[in-house]
Amino acid sequence: MIGSIGIIGYGSFGVFLNELISRFLPQSSISIFSPDKEPDGRLFRSLETTLKCDVLFLAVPIAAYESVLHQLQPDLGPETIIVDIATVKVHTANLIRKIVPSSPFLSIHPMFGPASYAKKGGDVSGLRIALTDTNLDPGKLKYLKEWVSELGFSVIELSGQAHDKKLAETLFLTHYVGRILALGNFERTDIDTASFGYLMDAVDSVRDDADLFADVNQFNPHCKDVVEQFDRCERAVKDQYLGEAAK
Repeated sequence: MIGSIGIIGYGSFGVFLNELISRFLPQSSISIFSPDKEPDGRLFRSLETTLKCDVLFLAVPIAAYESVLHQLQPDLGPETIIVDIATVKVHTANLIRKIVPSSPFLSIHPMFGPASYAKKGGDVSGLRIALTDTNLDPGKLKYLKEWVSELGFSVIELSGQAHDKKLAETLFLTHYVGRILALGNFERTDIDTASFGYLMDAVDSVRDDADLFADVNQFNPHCKDVVEQFDRCERAVKDQYLGEAAK
């Protein structure tokens, strides 16, 4: 039984986490620390109080992980389980192991967000959670995985390196293409094909994520390789269809 859960950060995903925790762990108390919110004794609390929770979610930008870990290190409860939910995994897990080496932790990446959750009407069946690194006791980890699976989520275990490579080739590439389409001012029309609709869905999904994907690009080294591969193939296709006019 998890008695108390803390969340550091209250951006869009921090708000979403609060919603999920309230739904699936209604018996647990929630403490949230955000520099933008004054402690109110109900939901928002001081950093010191939040760090004493049984479980602590880090819902902060990837670029802020190192400074946040240094900030929480002196007052972090010795048994508090840190849950790293960042979109990149090798970088953040390495920081946790370096800065708070004695703390129990779990590195996961929920492969969904508020929009996809809402689109499914709150049905979590089939929504995937990538599990990439941990130092938890095997028995405790087994219990947590079984509990999450019973809720309907699908837990996928893979290394942080494999996760980051796959993410660069999928989520980041989707964002990259979406940003190009958005920059070109391509819009939906009244005669859209289904395939064009899927492209515009990609544009819509990344409109408000520029900061997140700038961080992903910076801290996931596989993104550069994906962009270079995409650019090579784009030039090849352009040459095929436009020939000399493409040069």
